[in-house]
Amino acid sequence: MLGRDFFQRDVLTVARELVGVELVWHGCSGIIVETEAYGAEYDEACHTATRPSARQFVLNEPPGAAYVYFNYGMYWLFNLLVKGGRRDGLILIRALEPVSGIKEMQRRRGREKVTELCSGPGKLAVAMGITGSDHRTPMAGRGRPTGVGLRIPKTGLAHEVAEDIRVGISKAVNHPWRYLARGNPNVSVPHGKVKVPGLESK
Repeated sequence: MLGRDFFQRDVLTVARELVGVELVWHGCSGIIVETEAYGAEYDEACHTATRPSARQFVLNEPPGAAYVYFNYGMYWLFNLLVKGGRRDGLILIRALEPVSGIKEMQRRRGREKVTELCSGPGKLAVAMGITGSDHRTPMAGRGRPTGVGLRIPKTGLAHEVAEDIRVGISKAVNHPWRYLARGNPNVSVPHGKVKVPGLESK
């Protein structure tokens, strides 16, 4: 399992290097194929820009802690805290390629097609069984619960990590801080296909 030192680096570096890492969660797991980085400072799209509770989370919680929040009153979203490097921040896990516990994921999602189980941050939280009660879970180092964590898979996926703009935000829209396995069918939005609010899609 990854240790806290993995998360004590620049948030952009960690977001890129999480692509290809396996997220393990209580009997289910999947390879991370898409992430988004959010800077704790000077990033208007990050929760720390508007939510005192998010700033306190970054200040008080250890590197690798889970930041779970309810989005638009619909879905829980799973993030990881990065701190102690050049730039602190939060990383949204946007998509997984399911590996184990697939039948349970299908039951939770009410979907059979594997590429539809975790192809978005809300979908993957439902599929994995992640809820608000999992906020602050240590995902690395001391206090990490049995059965959860992040690990380098024994058989790594062959992938090229691509950079792209982030999805579904209206501020700091031009930062190329989304990282994804190019061509992977499990990503939420293919490379180059993000629609920017107020602009015509390419």
